This record gives sequence, structure tokens and C-alpha cells, in this order.
Amino acid sequence: MKSITINFIALFSLIISSVANRTLAQNSKSNDSYKGIEFKMTKIPEPVIPKNSVSITDFGAVNGGYVLNTKAFADAIEALSKKGGGKVIIPPGIWLTGPIILKSNIELHAQTGALIKFSTDKSLYPIIETSFEGLNTWRCLSPIYGKNLENVAFTGNGVWDGSGEVWRMLKKEKVTESQWKKVITSGGVLNESKTSWYPSEQYLKGNKNADQNVRSDLKTKEQFEEIHDFLRPVLVSIQNSKRVLFDGPVFQNSPAWNIHPLMVEDLIIRNITVRNPWYSQNGDGLDVESCKNVLIENSSFDVGDDAICIKAGKDKDGRDRAVPCENIIVKNNIVYHGHGGVTVGSEMSGGVKKLHVSNCSFMGTDVGLRFKSTRGRGGIVENIFISDIYMTDIPSQAISFDLYYGGKSIAETLAEGGVRNKTMPVSIETPQFKNISIKNVTIAGAYQAVFLQGLPEMNLENIEISNLIAKAENGFSIIDANGIKITNAKLDIEKPTVFEIYNGKNISFKNVEFSSKSEKAISINGEGSHNIEFVKNVNFDFSKIISIGAEVSKGAVKF
Repeated sequence: MKSITINFIALFSLIISSVANRTLAQNSKSNDSYKGIEFKMTKIPEPVIPKNSVSITDFGAVNGGYVLNTKAFADAIEALSKKGGGKVIIPPGIWLTGPIILKSNIELHAQTGALIKFSTDKSLYPIIETSFEGLNTWRCLSPIYGKNLENVAFTGNGVWDGSGEVWRMLKKEKVTESQWKKVITSGGVLNESKTSWYPSEQYLKGNKNADQNVRSDLKTKEQFEEIHDFLRPVLVSIQNSKRVLFDGPVFQNSPAWNIHPLMVEDLIIRNITVRNPWYSQNGDGLDVESCKNVLIENSSFDVGDDAICIKAGKDKDGRDRAVPCENIIVKNNIVYHGHGGVTVGSEMSGGVKKLHVSNCSFMGTDVGLRFKSTRGRGGIVENIFISDIYMTDIPSQAISFDLYYGGKSIAETLAEGGVRNKTMPVSIETPQFKNISIKNVTIAGAYQAVFLQGLPEMNLENIEISNLIAKAENGFSIIDANGIKITNAKLDIEKPTVFEIYNGKNISFKNVEFSSKSEKAISINGEGSHNIEFVKNVNFDFSKIISIGAEVSKGAVKF
């Protein structure tokens, strides 16, 4: 097994180098984007932009970062809109501006050397009715905003900067001492324990009683106005629109999420760079929510929260909207930092289906492939196809399914000496994850290789993991899951227990190889565990390295 590990690490280095080179050099307009997709997917139409063009300097824009150019952007967009649309050119320079309101048939082309810096004056961003974290609420107007549009494009190699440092809270534990001193001397307020910094008293007030980042207890616009500073916008918000393209620019330093397409049909995102400081609160990279026909390719992410996120609304608001996220291709992307490389949920109440993810690299993300939800969400996640994923230095789970997101899981409860959570009635609020294929995955270093946890009343169902090479401290946890298939796996696991199964049924292990010969290399517990089968496993007799709990029925495990 040791020689296998050494060869695997050398091979992994070559794979990562090759994938990175292909990702940055590949021609994004190739029809290869649609090859090998497991579901019917026609080529997504690109925006059609008229050939008219103007420069923001034609409308009085001043370079230097000290003159507010909001009017110049608005006038340029309006002038083109009157002609039926066209390209707004942002030339090299530093362009300070307030919010930019998009219109149909407009392309914003930020040339190489252009830096569009959004104003730190929060009064320029009025609050509007919108959606954030899957809930209907009030938030500040986004720096880049558009609704009910057709044919919108962001092109060029310039940089769009959201000035997020003046909007976000900061935790002391996430920064160096010098960074902490700098931010607290800039103004703002500290919490009572002096472990978190807030940009203002208004933000601190808004943060109290928040459901994560949304104040569901407030009802009127006037109530939300009182916590204006807390209502951080996403950098780019495009809603209920068709034919939207992102191709080339850098998007960075967002107040909250970076790019948030909501109910967009025919969305192409390619060749972009998305960056946030790793310590940025809710600094997601890309949140694709309730969208249809989506291509995300040849892009890189280095962010403070989940990198590529697939969502569909939260709880009742998401179920009432009832718009799934579907027909999505995610190919040839790199994630350098983030809470999750590719994430589904936890806002998935409208459902997620027909998702293809391939040829992606995650380097140092907290979790690699991350699926998350909890009771109350409802919604179905199904027909997900993932392949050719390369991960290194994952401090948590490389592959994670967690149906207790935001609360204590059964594993945590039992570890603390508690009792198992009761099975709840299945209802419209019960989330479901099923029919998911994950293959050709390489993991070079992780705290845990695979964590699969459903609910007692709604198990994870029909998840297949094949052609897996993994080096990790911990192996597999399989809890409340039905129809799990592990095929062709080579595992280098430090801990003696490689597989922990609790209430798992209809599980098969075929051609699985690992080095542990502990009497508890495989631990099976829970009275719901049955029909667990080990076949064609090559390195030793599994019947001699298994621990079966007394509550597991006789004959539940086969060799």
C-alpha cells in the first residue's frame, strides 16, 4: 500500500499541473463544453449585443478614483439603450462609481487595466425588496444590479471591486494582530467580548436576532431602514433575466456574495476570476440560484465562503417560488480557497436537478464536494453527475453530504454522549438527496475522505462513488443512507477504522483496497443496518476486520 501511495502522489502532481494548464488555456467557445453530458443539454445561446459602442469618458468619466462617475455610467447605458443597446467601454484607469443599473442589450466591457471601484458611501445604496440567502427580504441595492433583462454581458479583462471591507464584519481569530489593529483603529465598534468588529453600531444592531444574515422578524421598509448598514448587498445581482454572459473580468471584494444570478435562463460564465479575502464573512464566489441552462467553465475562485454554489431558495419562500436549478454544466474550474469547492445547498427548497461537474481542482478548500440541507427546507436534489475531480489539502471532508446543516448531526450527538434524534414525519419540509454519481476522484490529503449523512426519515439514496483514490486521516462515515455503492477505491487512511456505518442499508463495497487490519477497520451499528455486502475486495478477508453492533440483525452483512 505504501508504494501505491507514493506513486499516487507523483501522479497527482502531474494531474494537477495538467488540469491547471488546460483550465487556463482551453478555448472556452469550443463545443467540448457540451460533450459527455449525461442529460439532454442543447448549446446555450449567447447574448446578442448590437454593434453600437461608447466609452464612459464620452460622458465625462474622470480617471483617478476620486471623482464619482455614477452619472457617466448611467448616461452611457442610457445613450446605448435608446439605440437598441451596445457596448459600454471602460478604458484603463481607476473609475470610482456608485451603483450601476443594467438595461437590456448592454455589454459592459472593462478593458485590461480598468479598475471599477464602488463607492464606500453606503447611502448611495438604497434598500430594495429582493432575495438573499434564499429568503424574500430587504437588502441594499447591489453595486451592479439588473432585473427583468435580456442580453446582458460582462467582458474584457478589467477588475470590478465591491469595496467589501467597509461592509463586512470581521472576526479577530481570522486575521493577524497587525490586521486586527488596523481595522479597529479605522472606526466601527467591537462586540462585548472584543472578538468581532462591526463597521457601525447600526450593523451591530442589525446582527442581533438575525437568522444567519436575514432579519425575518422585521416586516416593514422602515424597520429595515434602521439597520441599513447590516443589509450588505451582493456585488452582482441579476434577476429574472435571459441570456446573460460573464467572460473575462475579475470580480472581487464583495460586500456579501460576489455574483448572484437569480432566476436567469441561459447563463454562461467563463474565463472569469472571482476573489475575496479568505476571512470575508459570507464571501461566496458564485451563487447560481433557481437558474436554467447554465455553463460555468474555465474560471478560478479564491474566496471566503463557498466557491461555486448551486441553490434554489430557502424553506417556504423557496418552495413557494418553486423554481428549480436545472441543466447546469460546471467544467474545468479551479478553486484555491473556499468553504466548499462545488456546493449544492443549503438553500435548495425549489430543487436541484441535472447537474454535471467535471475536471475541477480544489486546493485547500474546507470541503471539496459539499451537499448540505436540513429539516424545514424541503426540495429534491437528484440526477447529479460528478467526475474527474482533483483535491489536495482539504482540512475537513473531501466529499460531504450533511442533512443536519446548522444543527447537530447524529454523529455529533452520539459523540457527546447524547441519544439519537427521533425520526420525524416526512412532509413537504423534508429535503431529499438521491441518484448521485461521483467517479474518478483523487484526494491527496484530507481530514476525512467521505461523509454521507441523511436523515432517519429520509435517507440519502442511490449514491455511487467509483474510481476513488484517497489519502486522508479518516475514511468513510455512512449514516442513514440507502443504496450506497463504493466501487474501485484505493484508500490510504491513517485511523484504524476506515468505514463507519450507522443505519446503512443496501450498501455494496466492490474492489475496495486499504491498509488497516484493525479488528474495527469496518464498524457497523444501528438496528436499521442491513444488506451490506463486500465483494471482490482484493487485499484481505473483510470478515476478520469488522465490528458489528449487537443491534444489527444476523445476516445483515455478507462477504
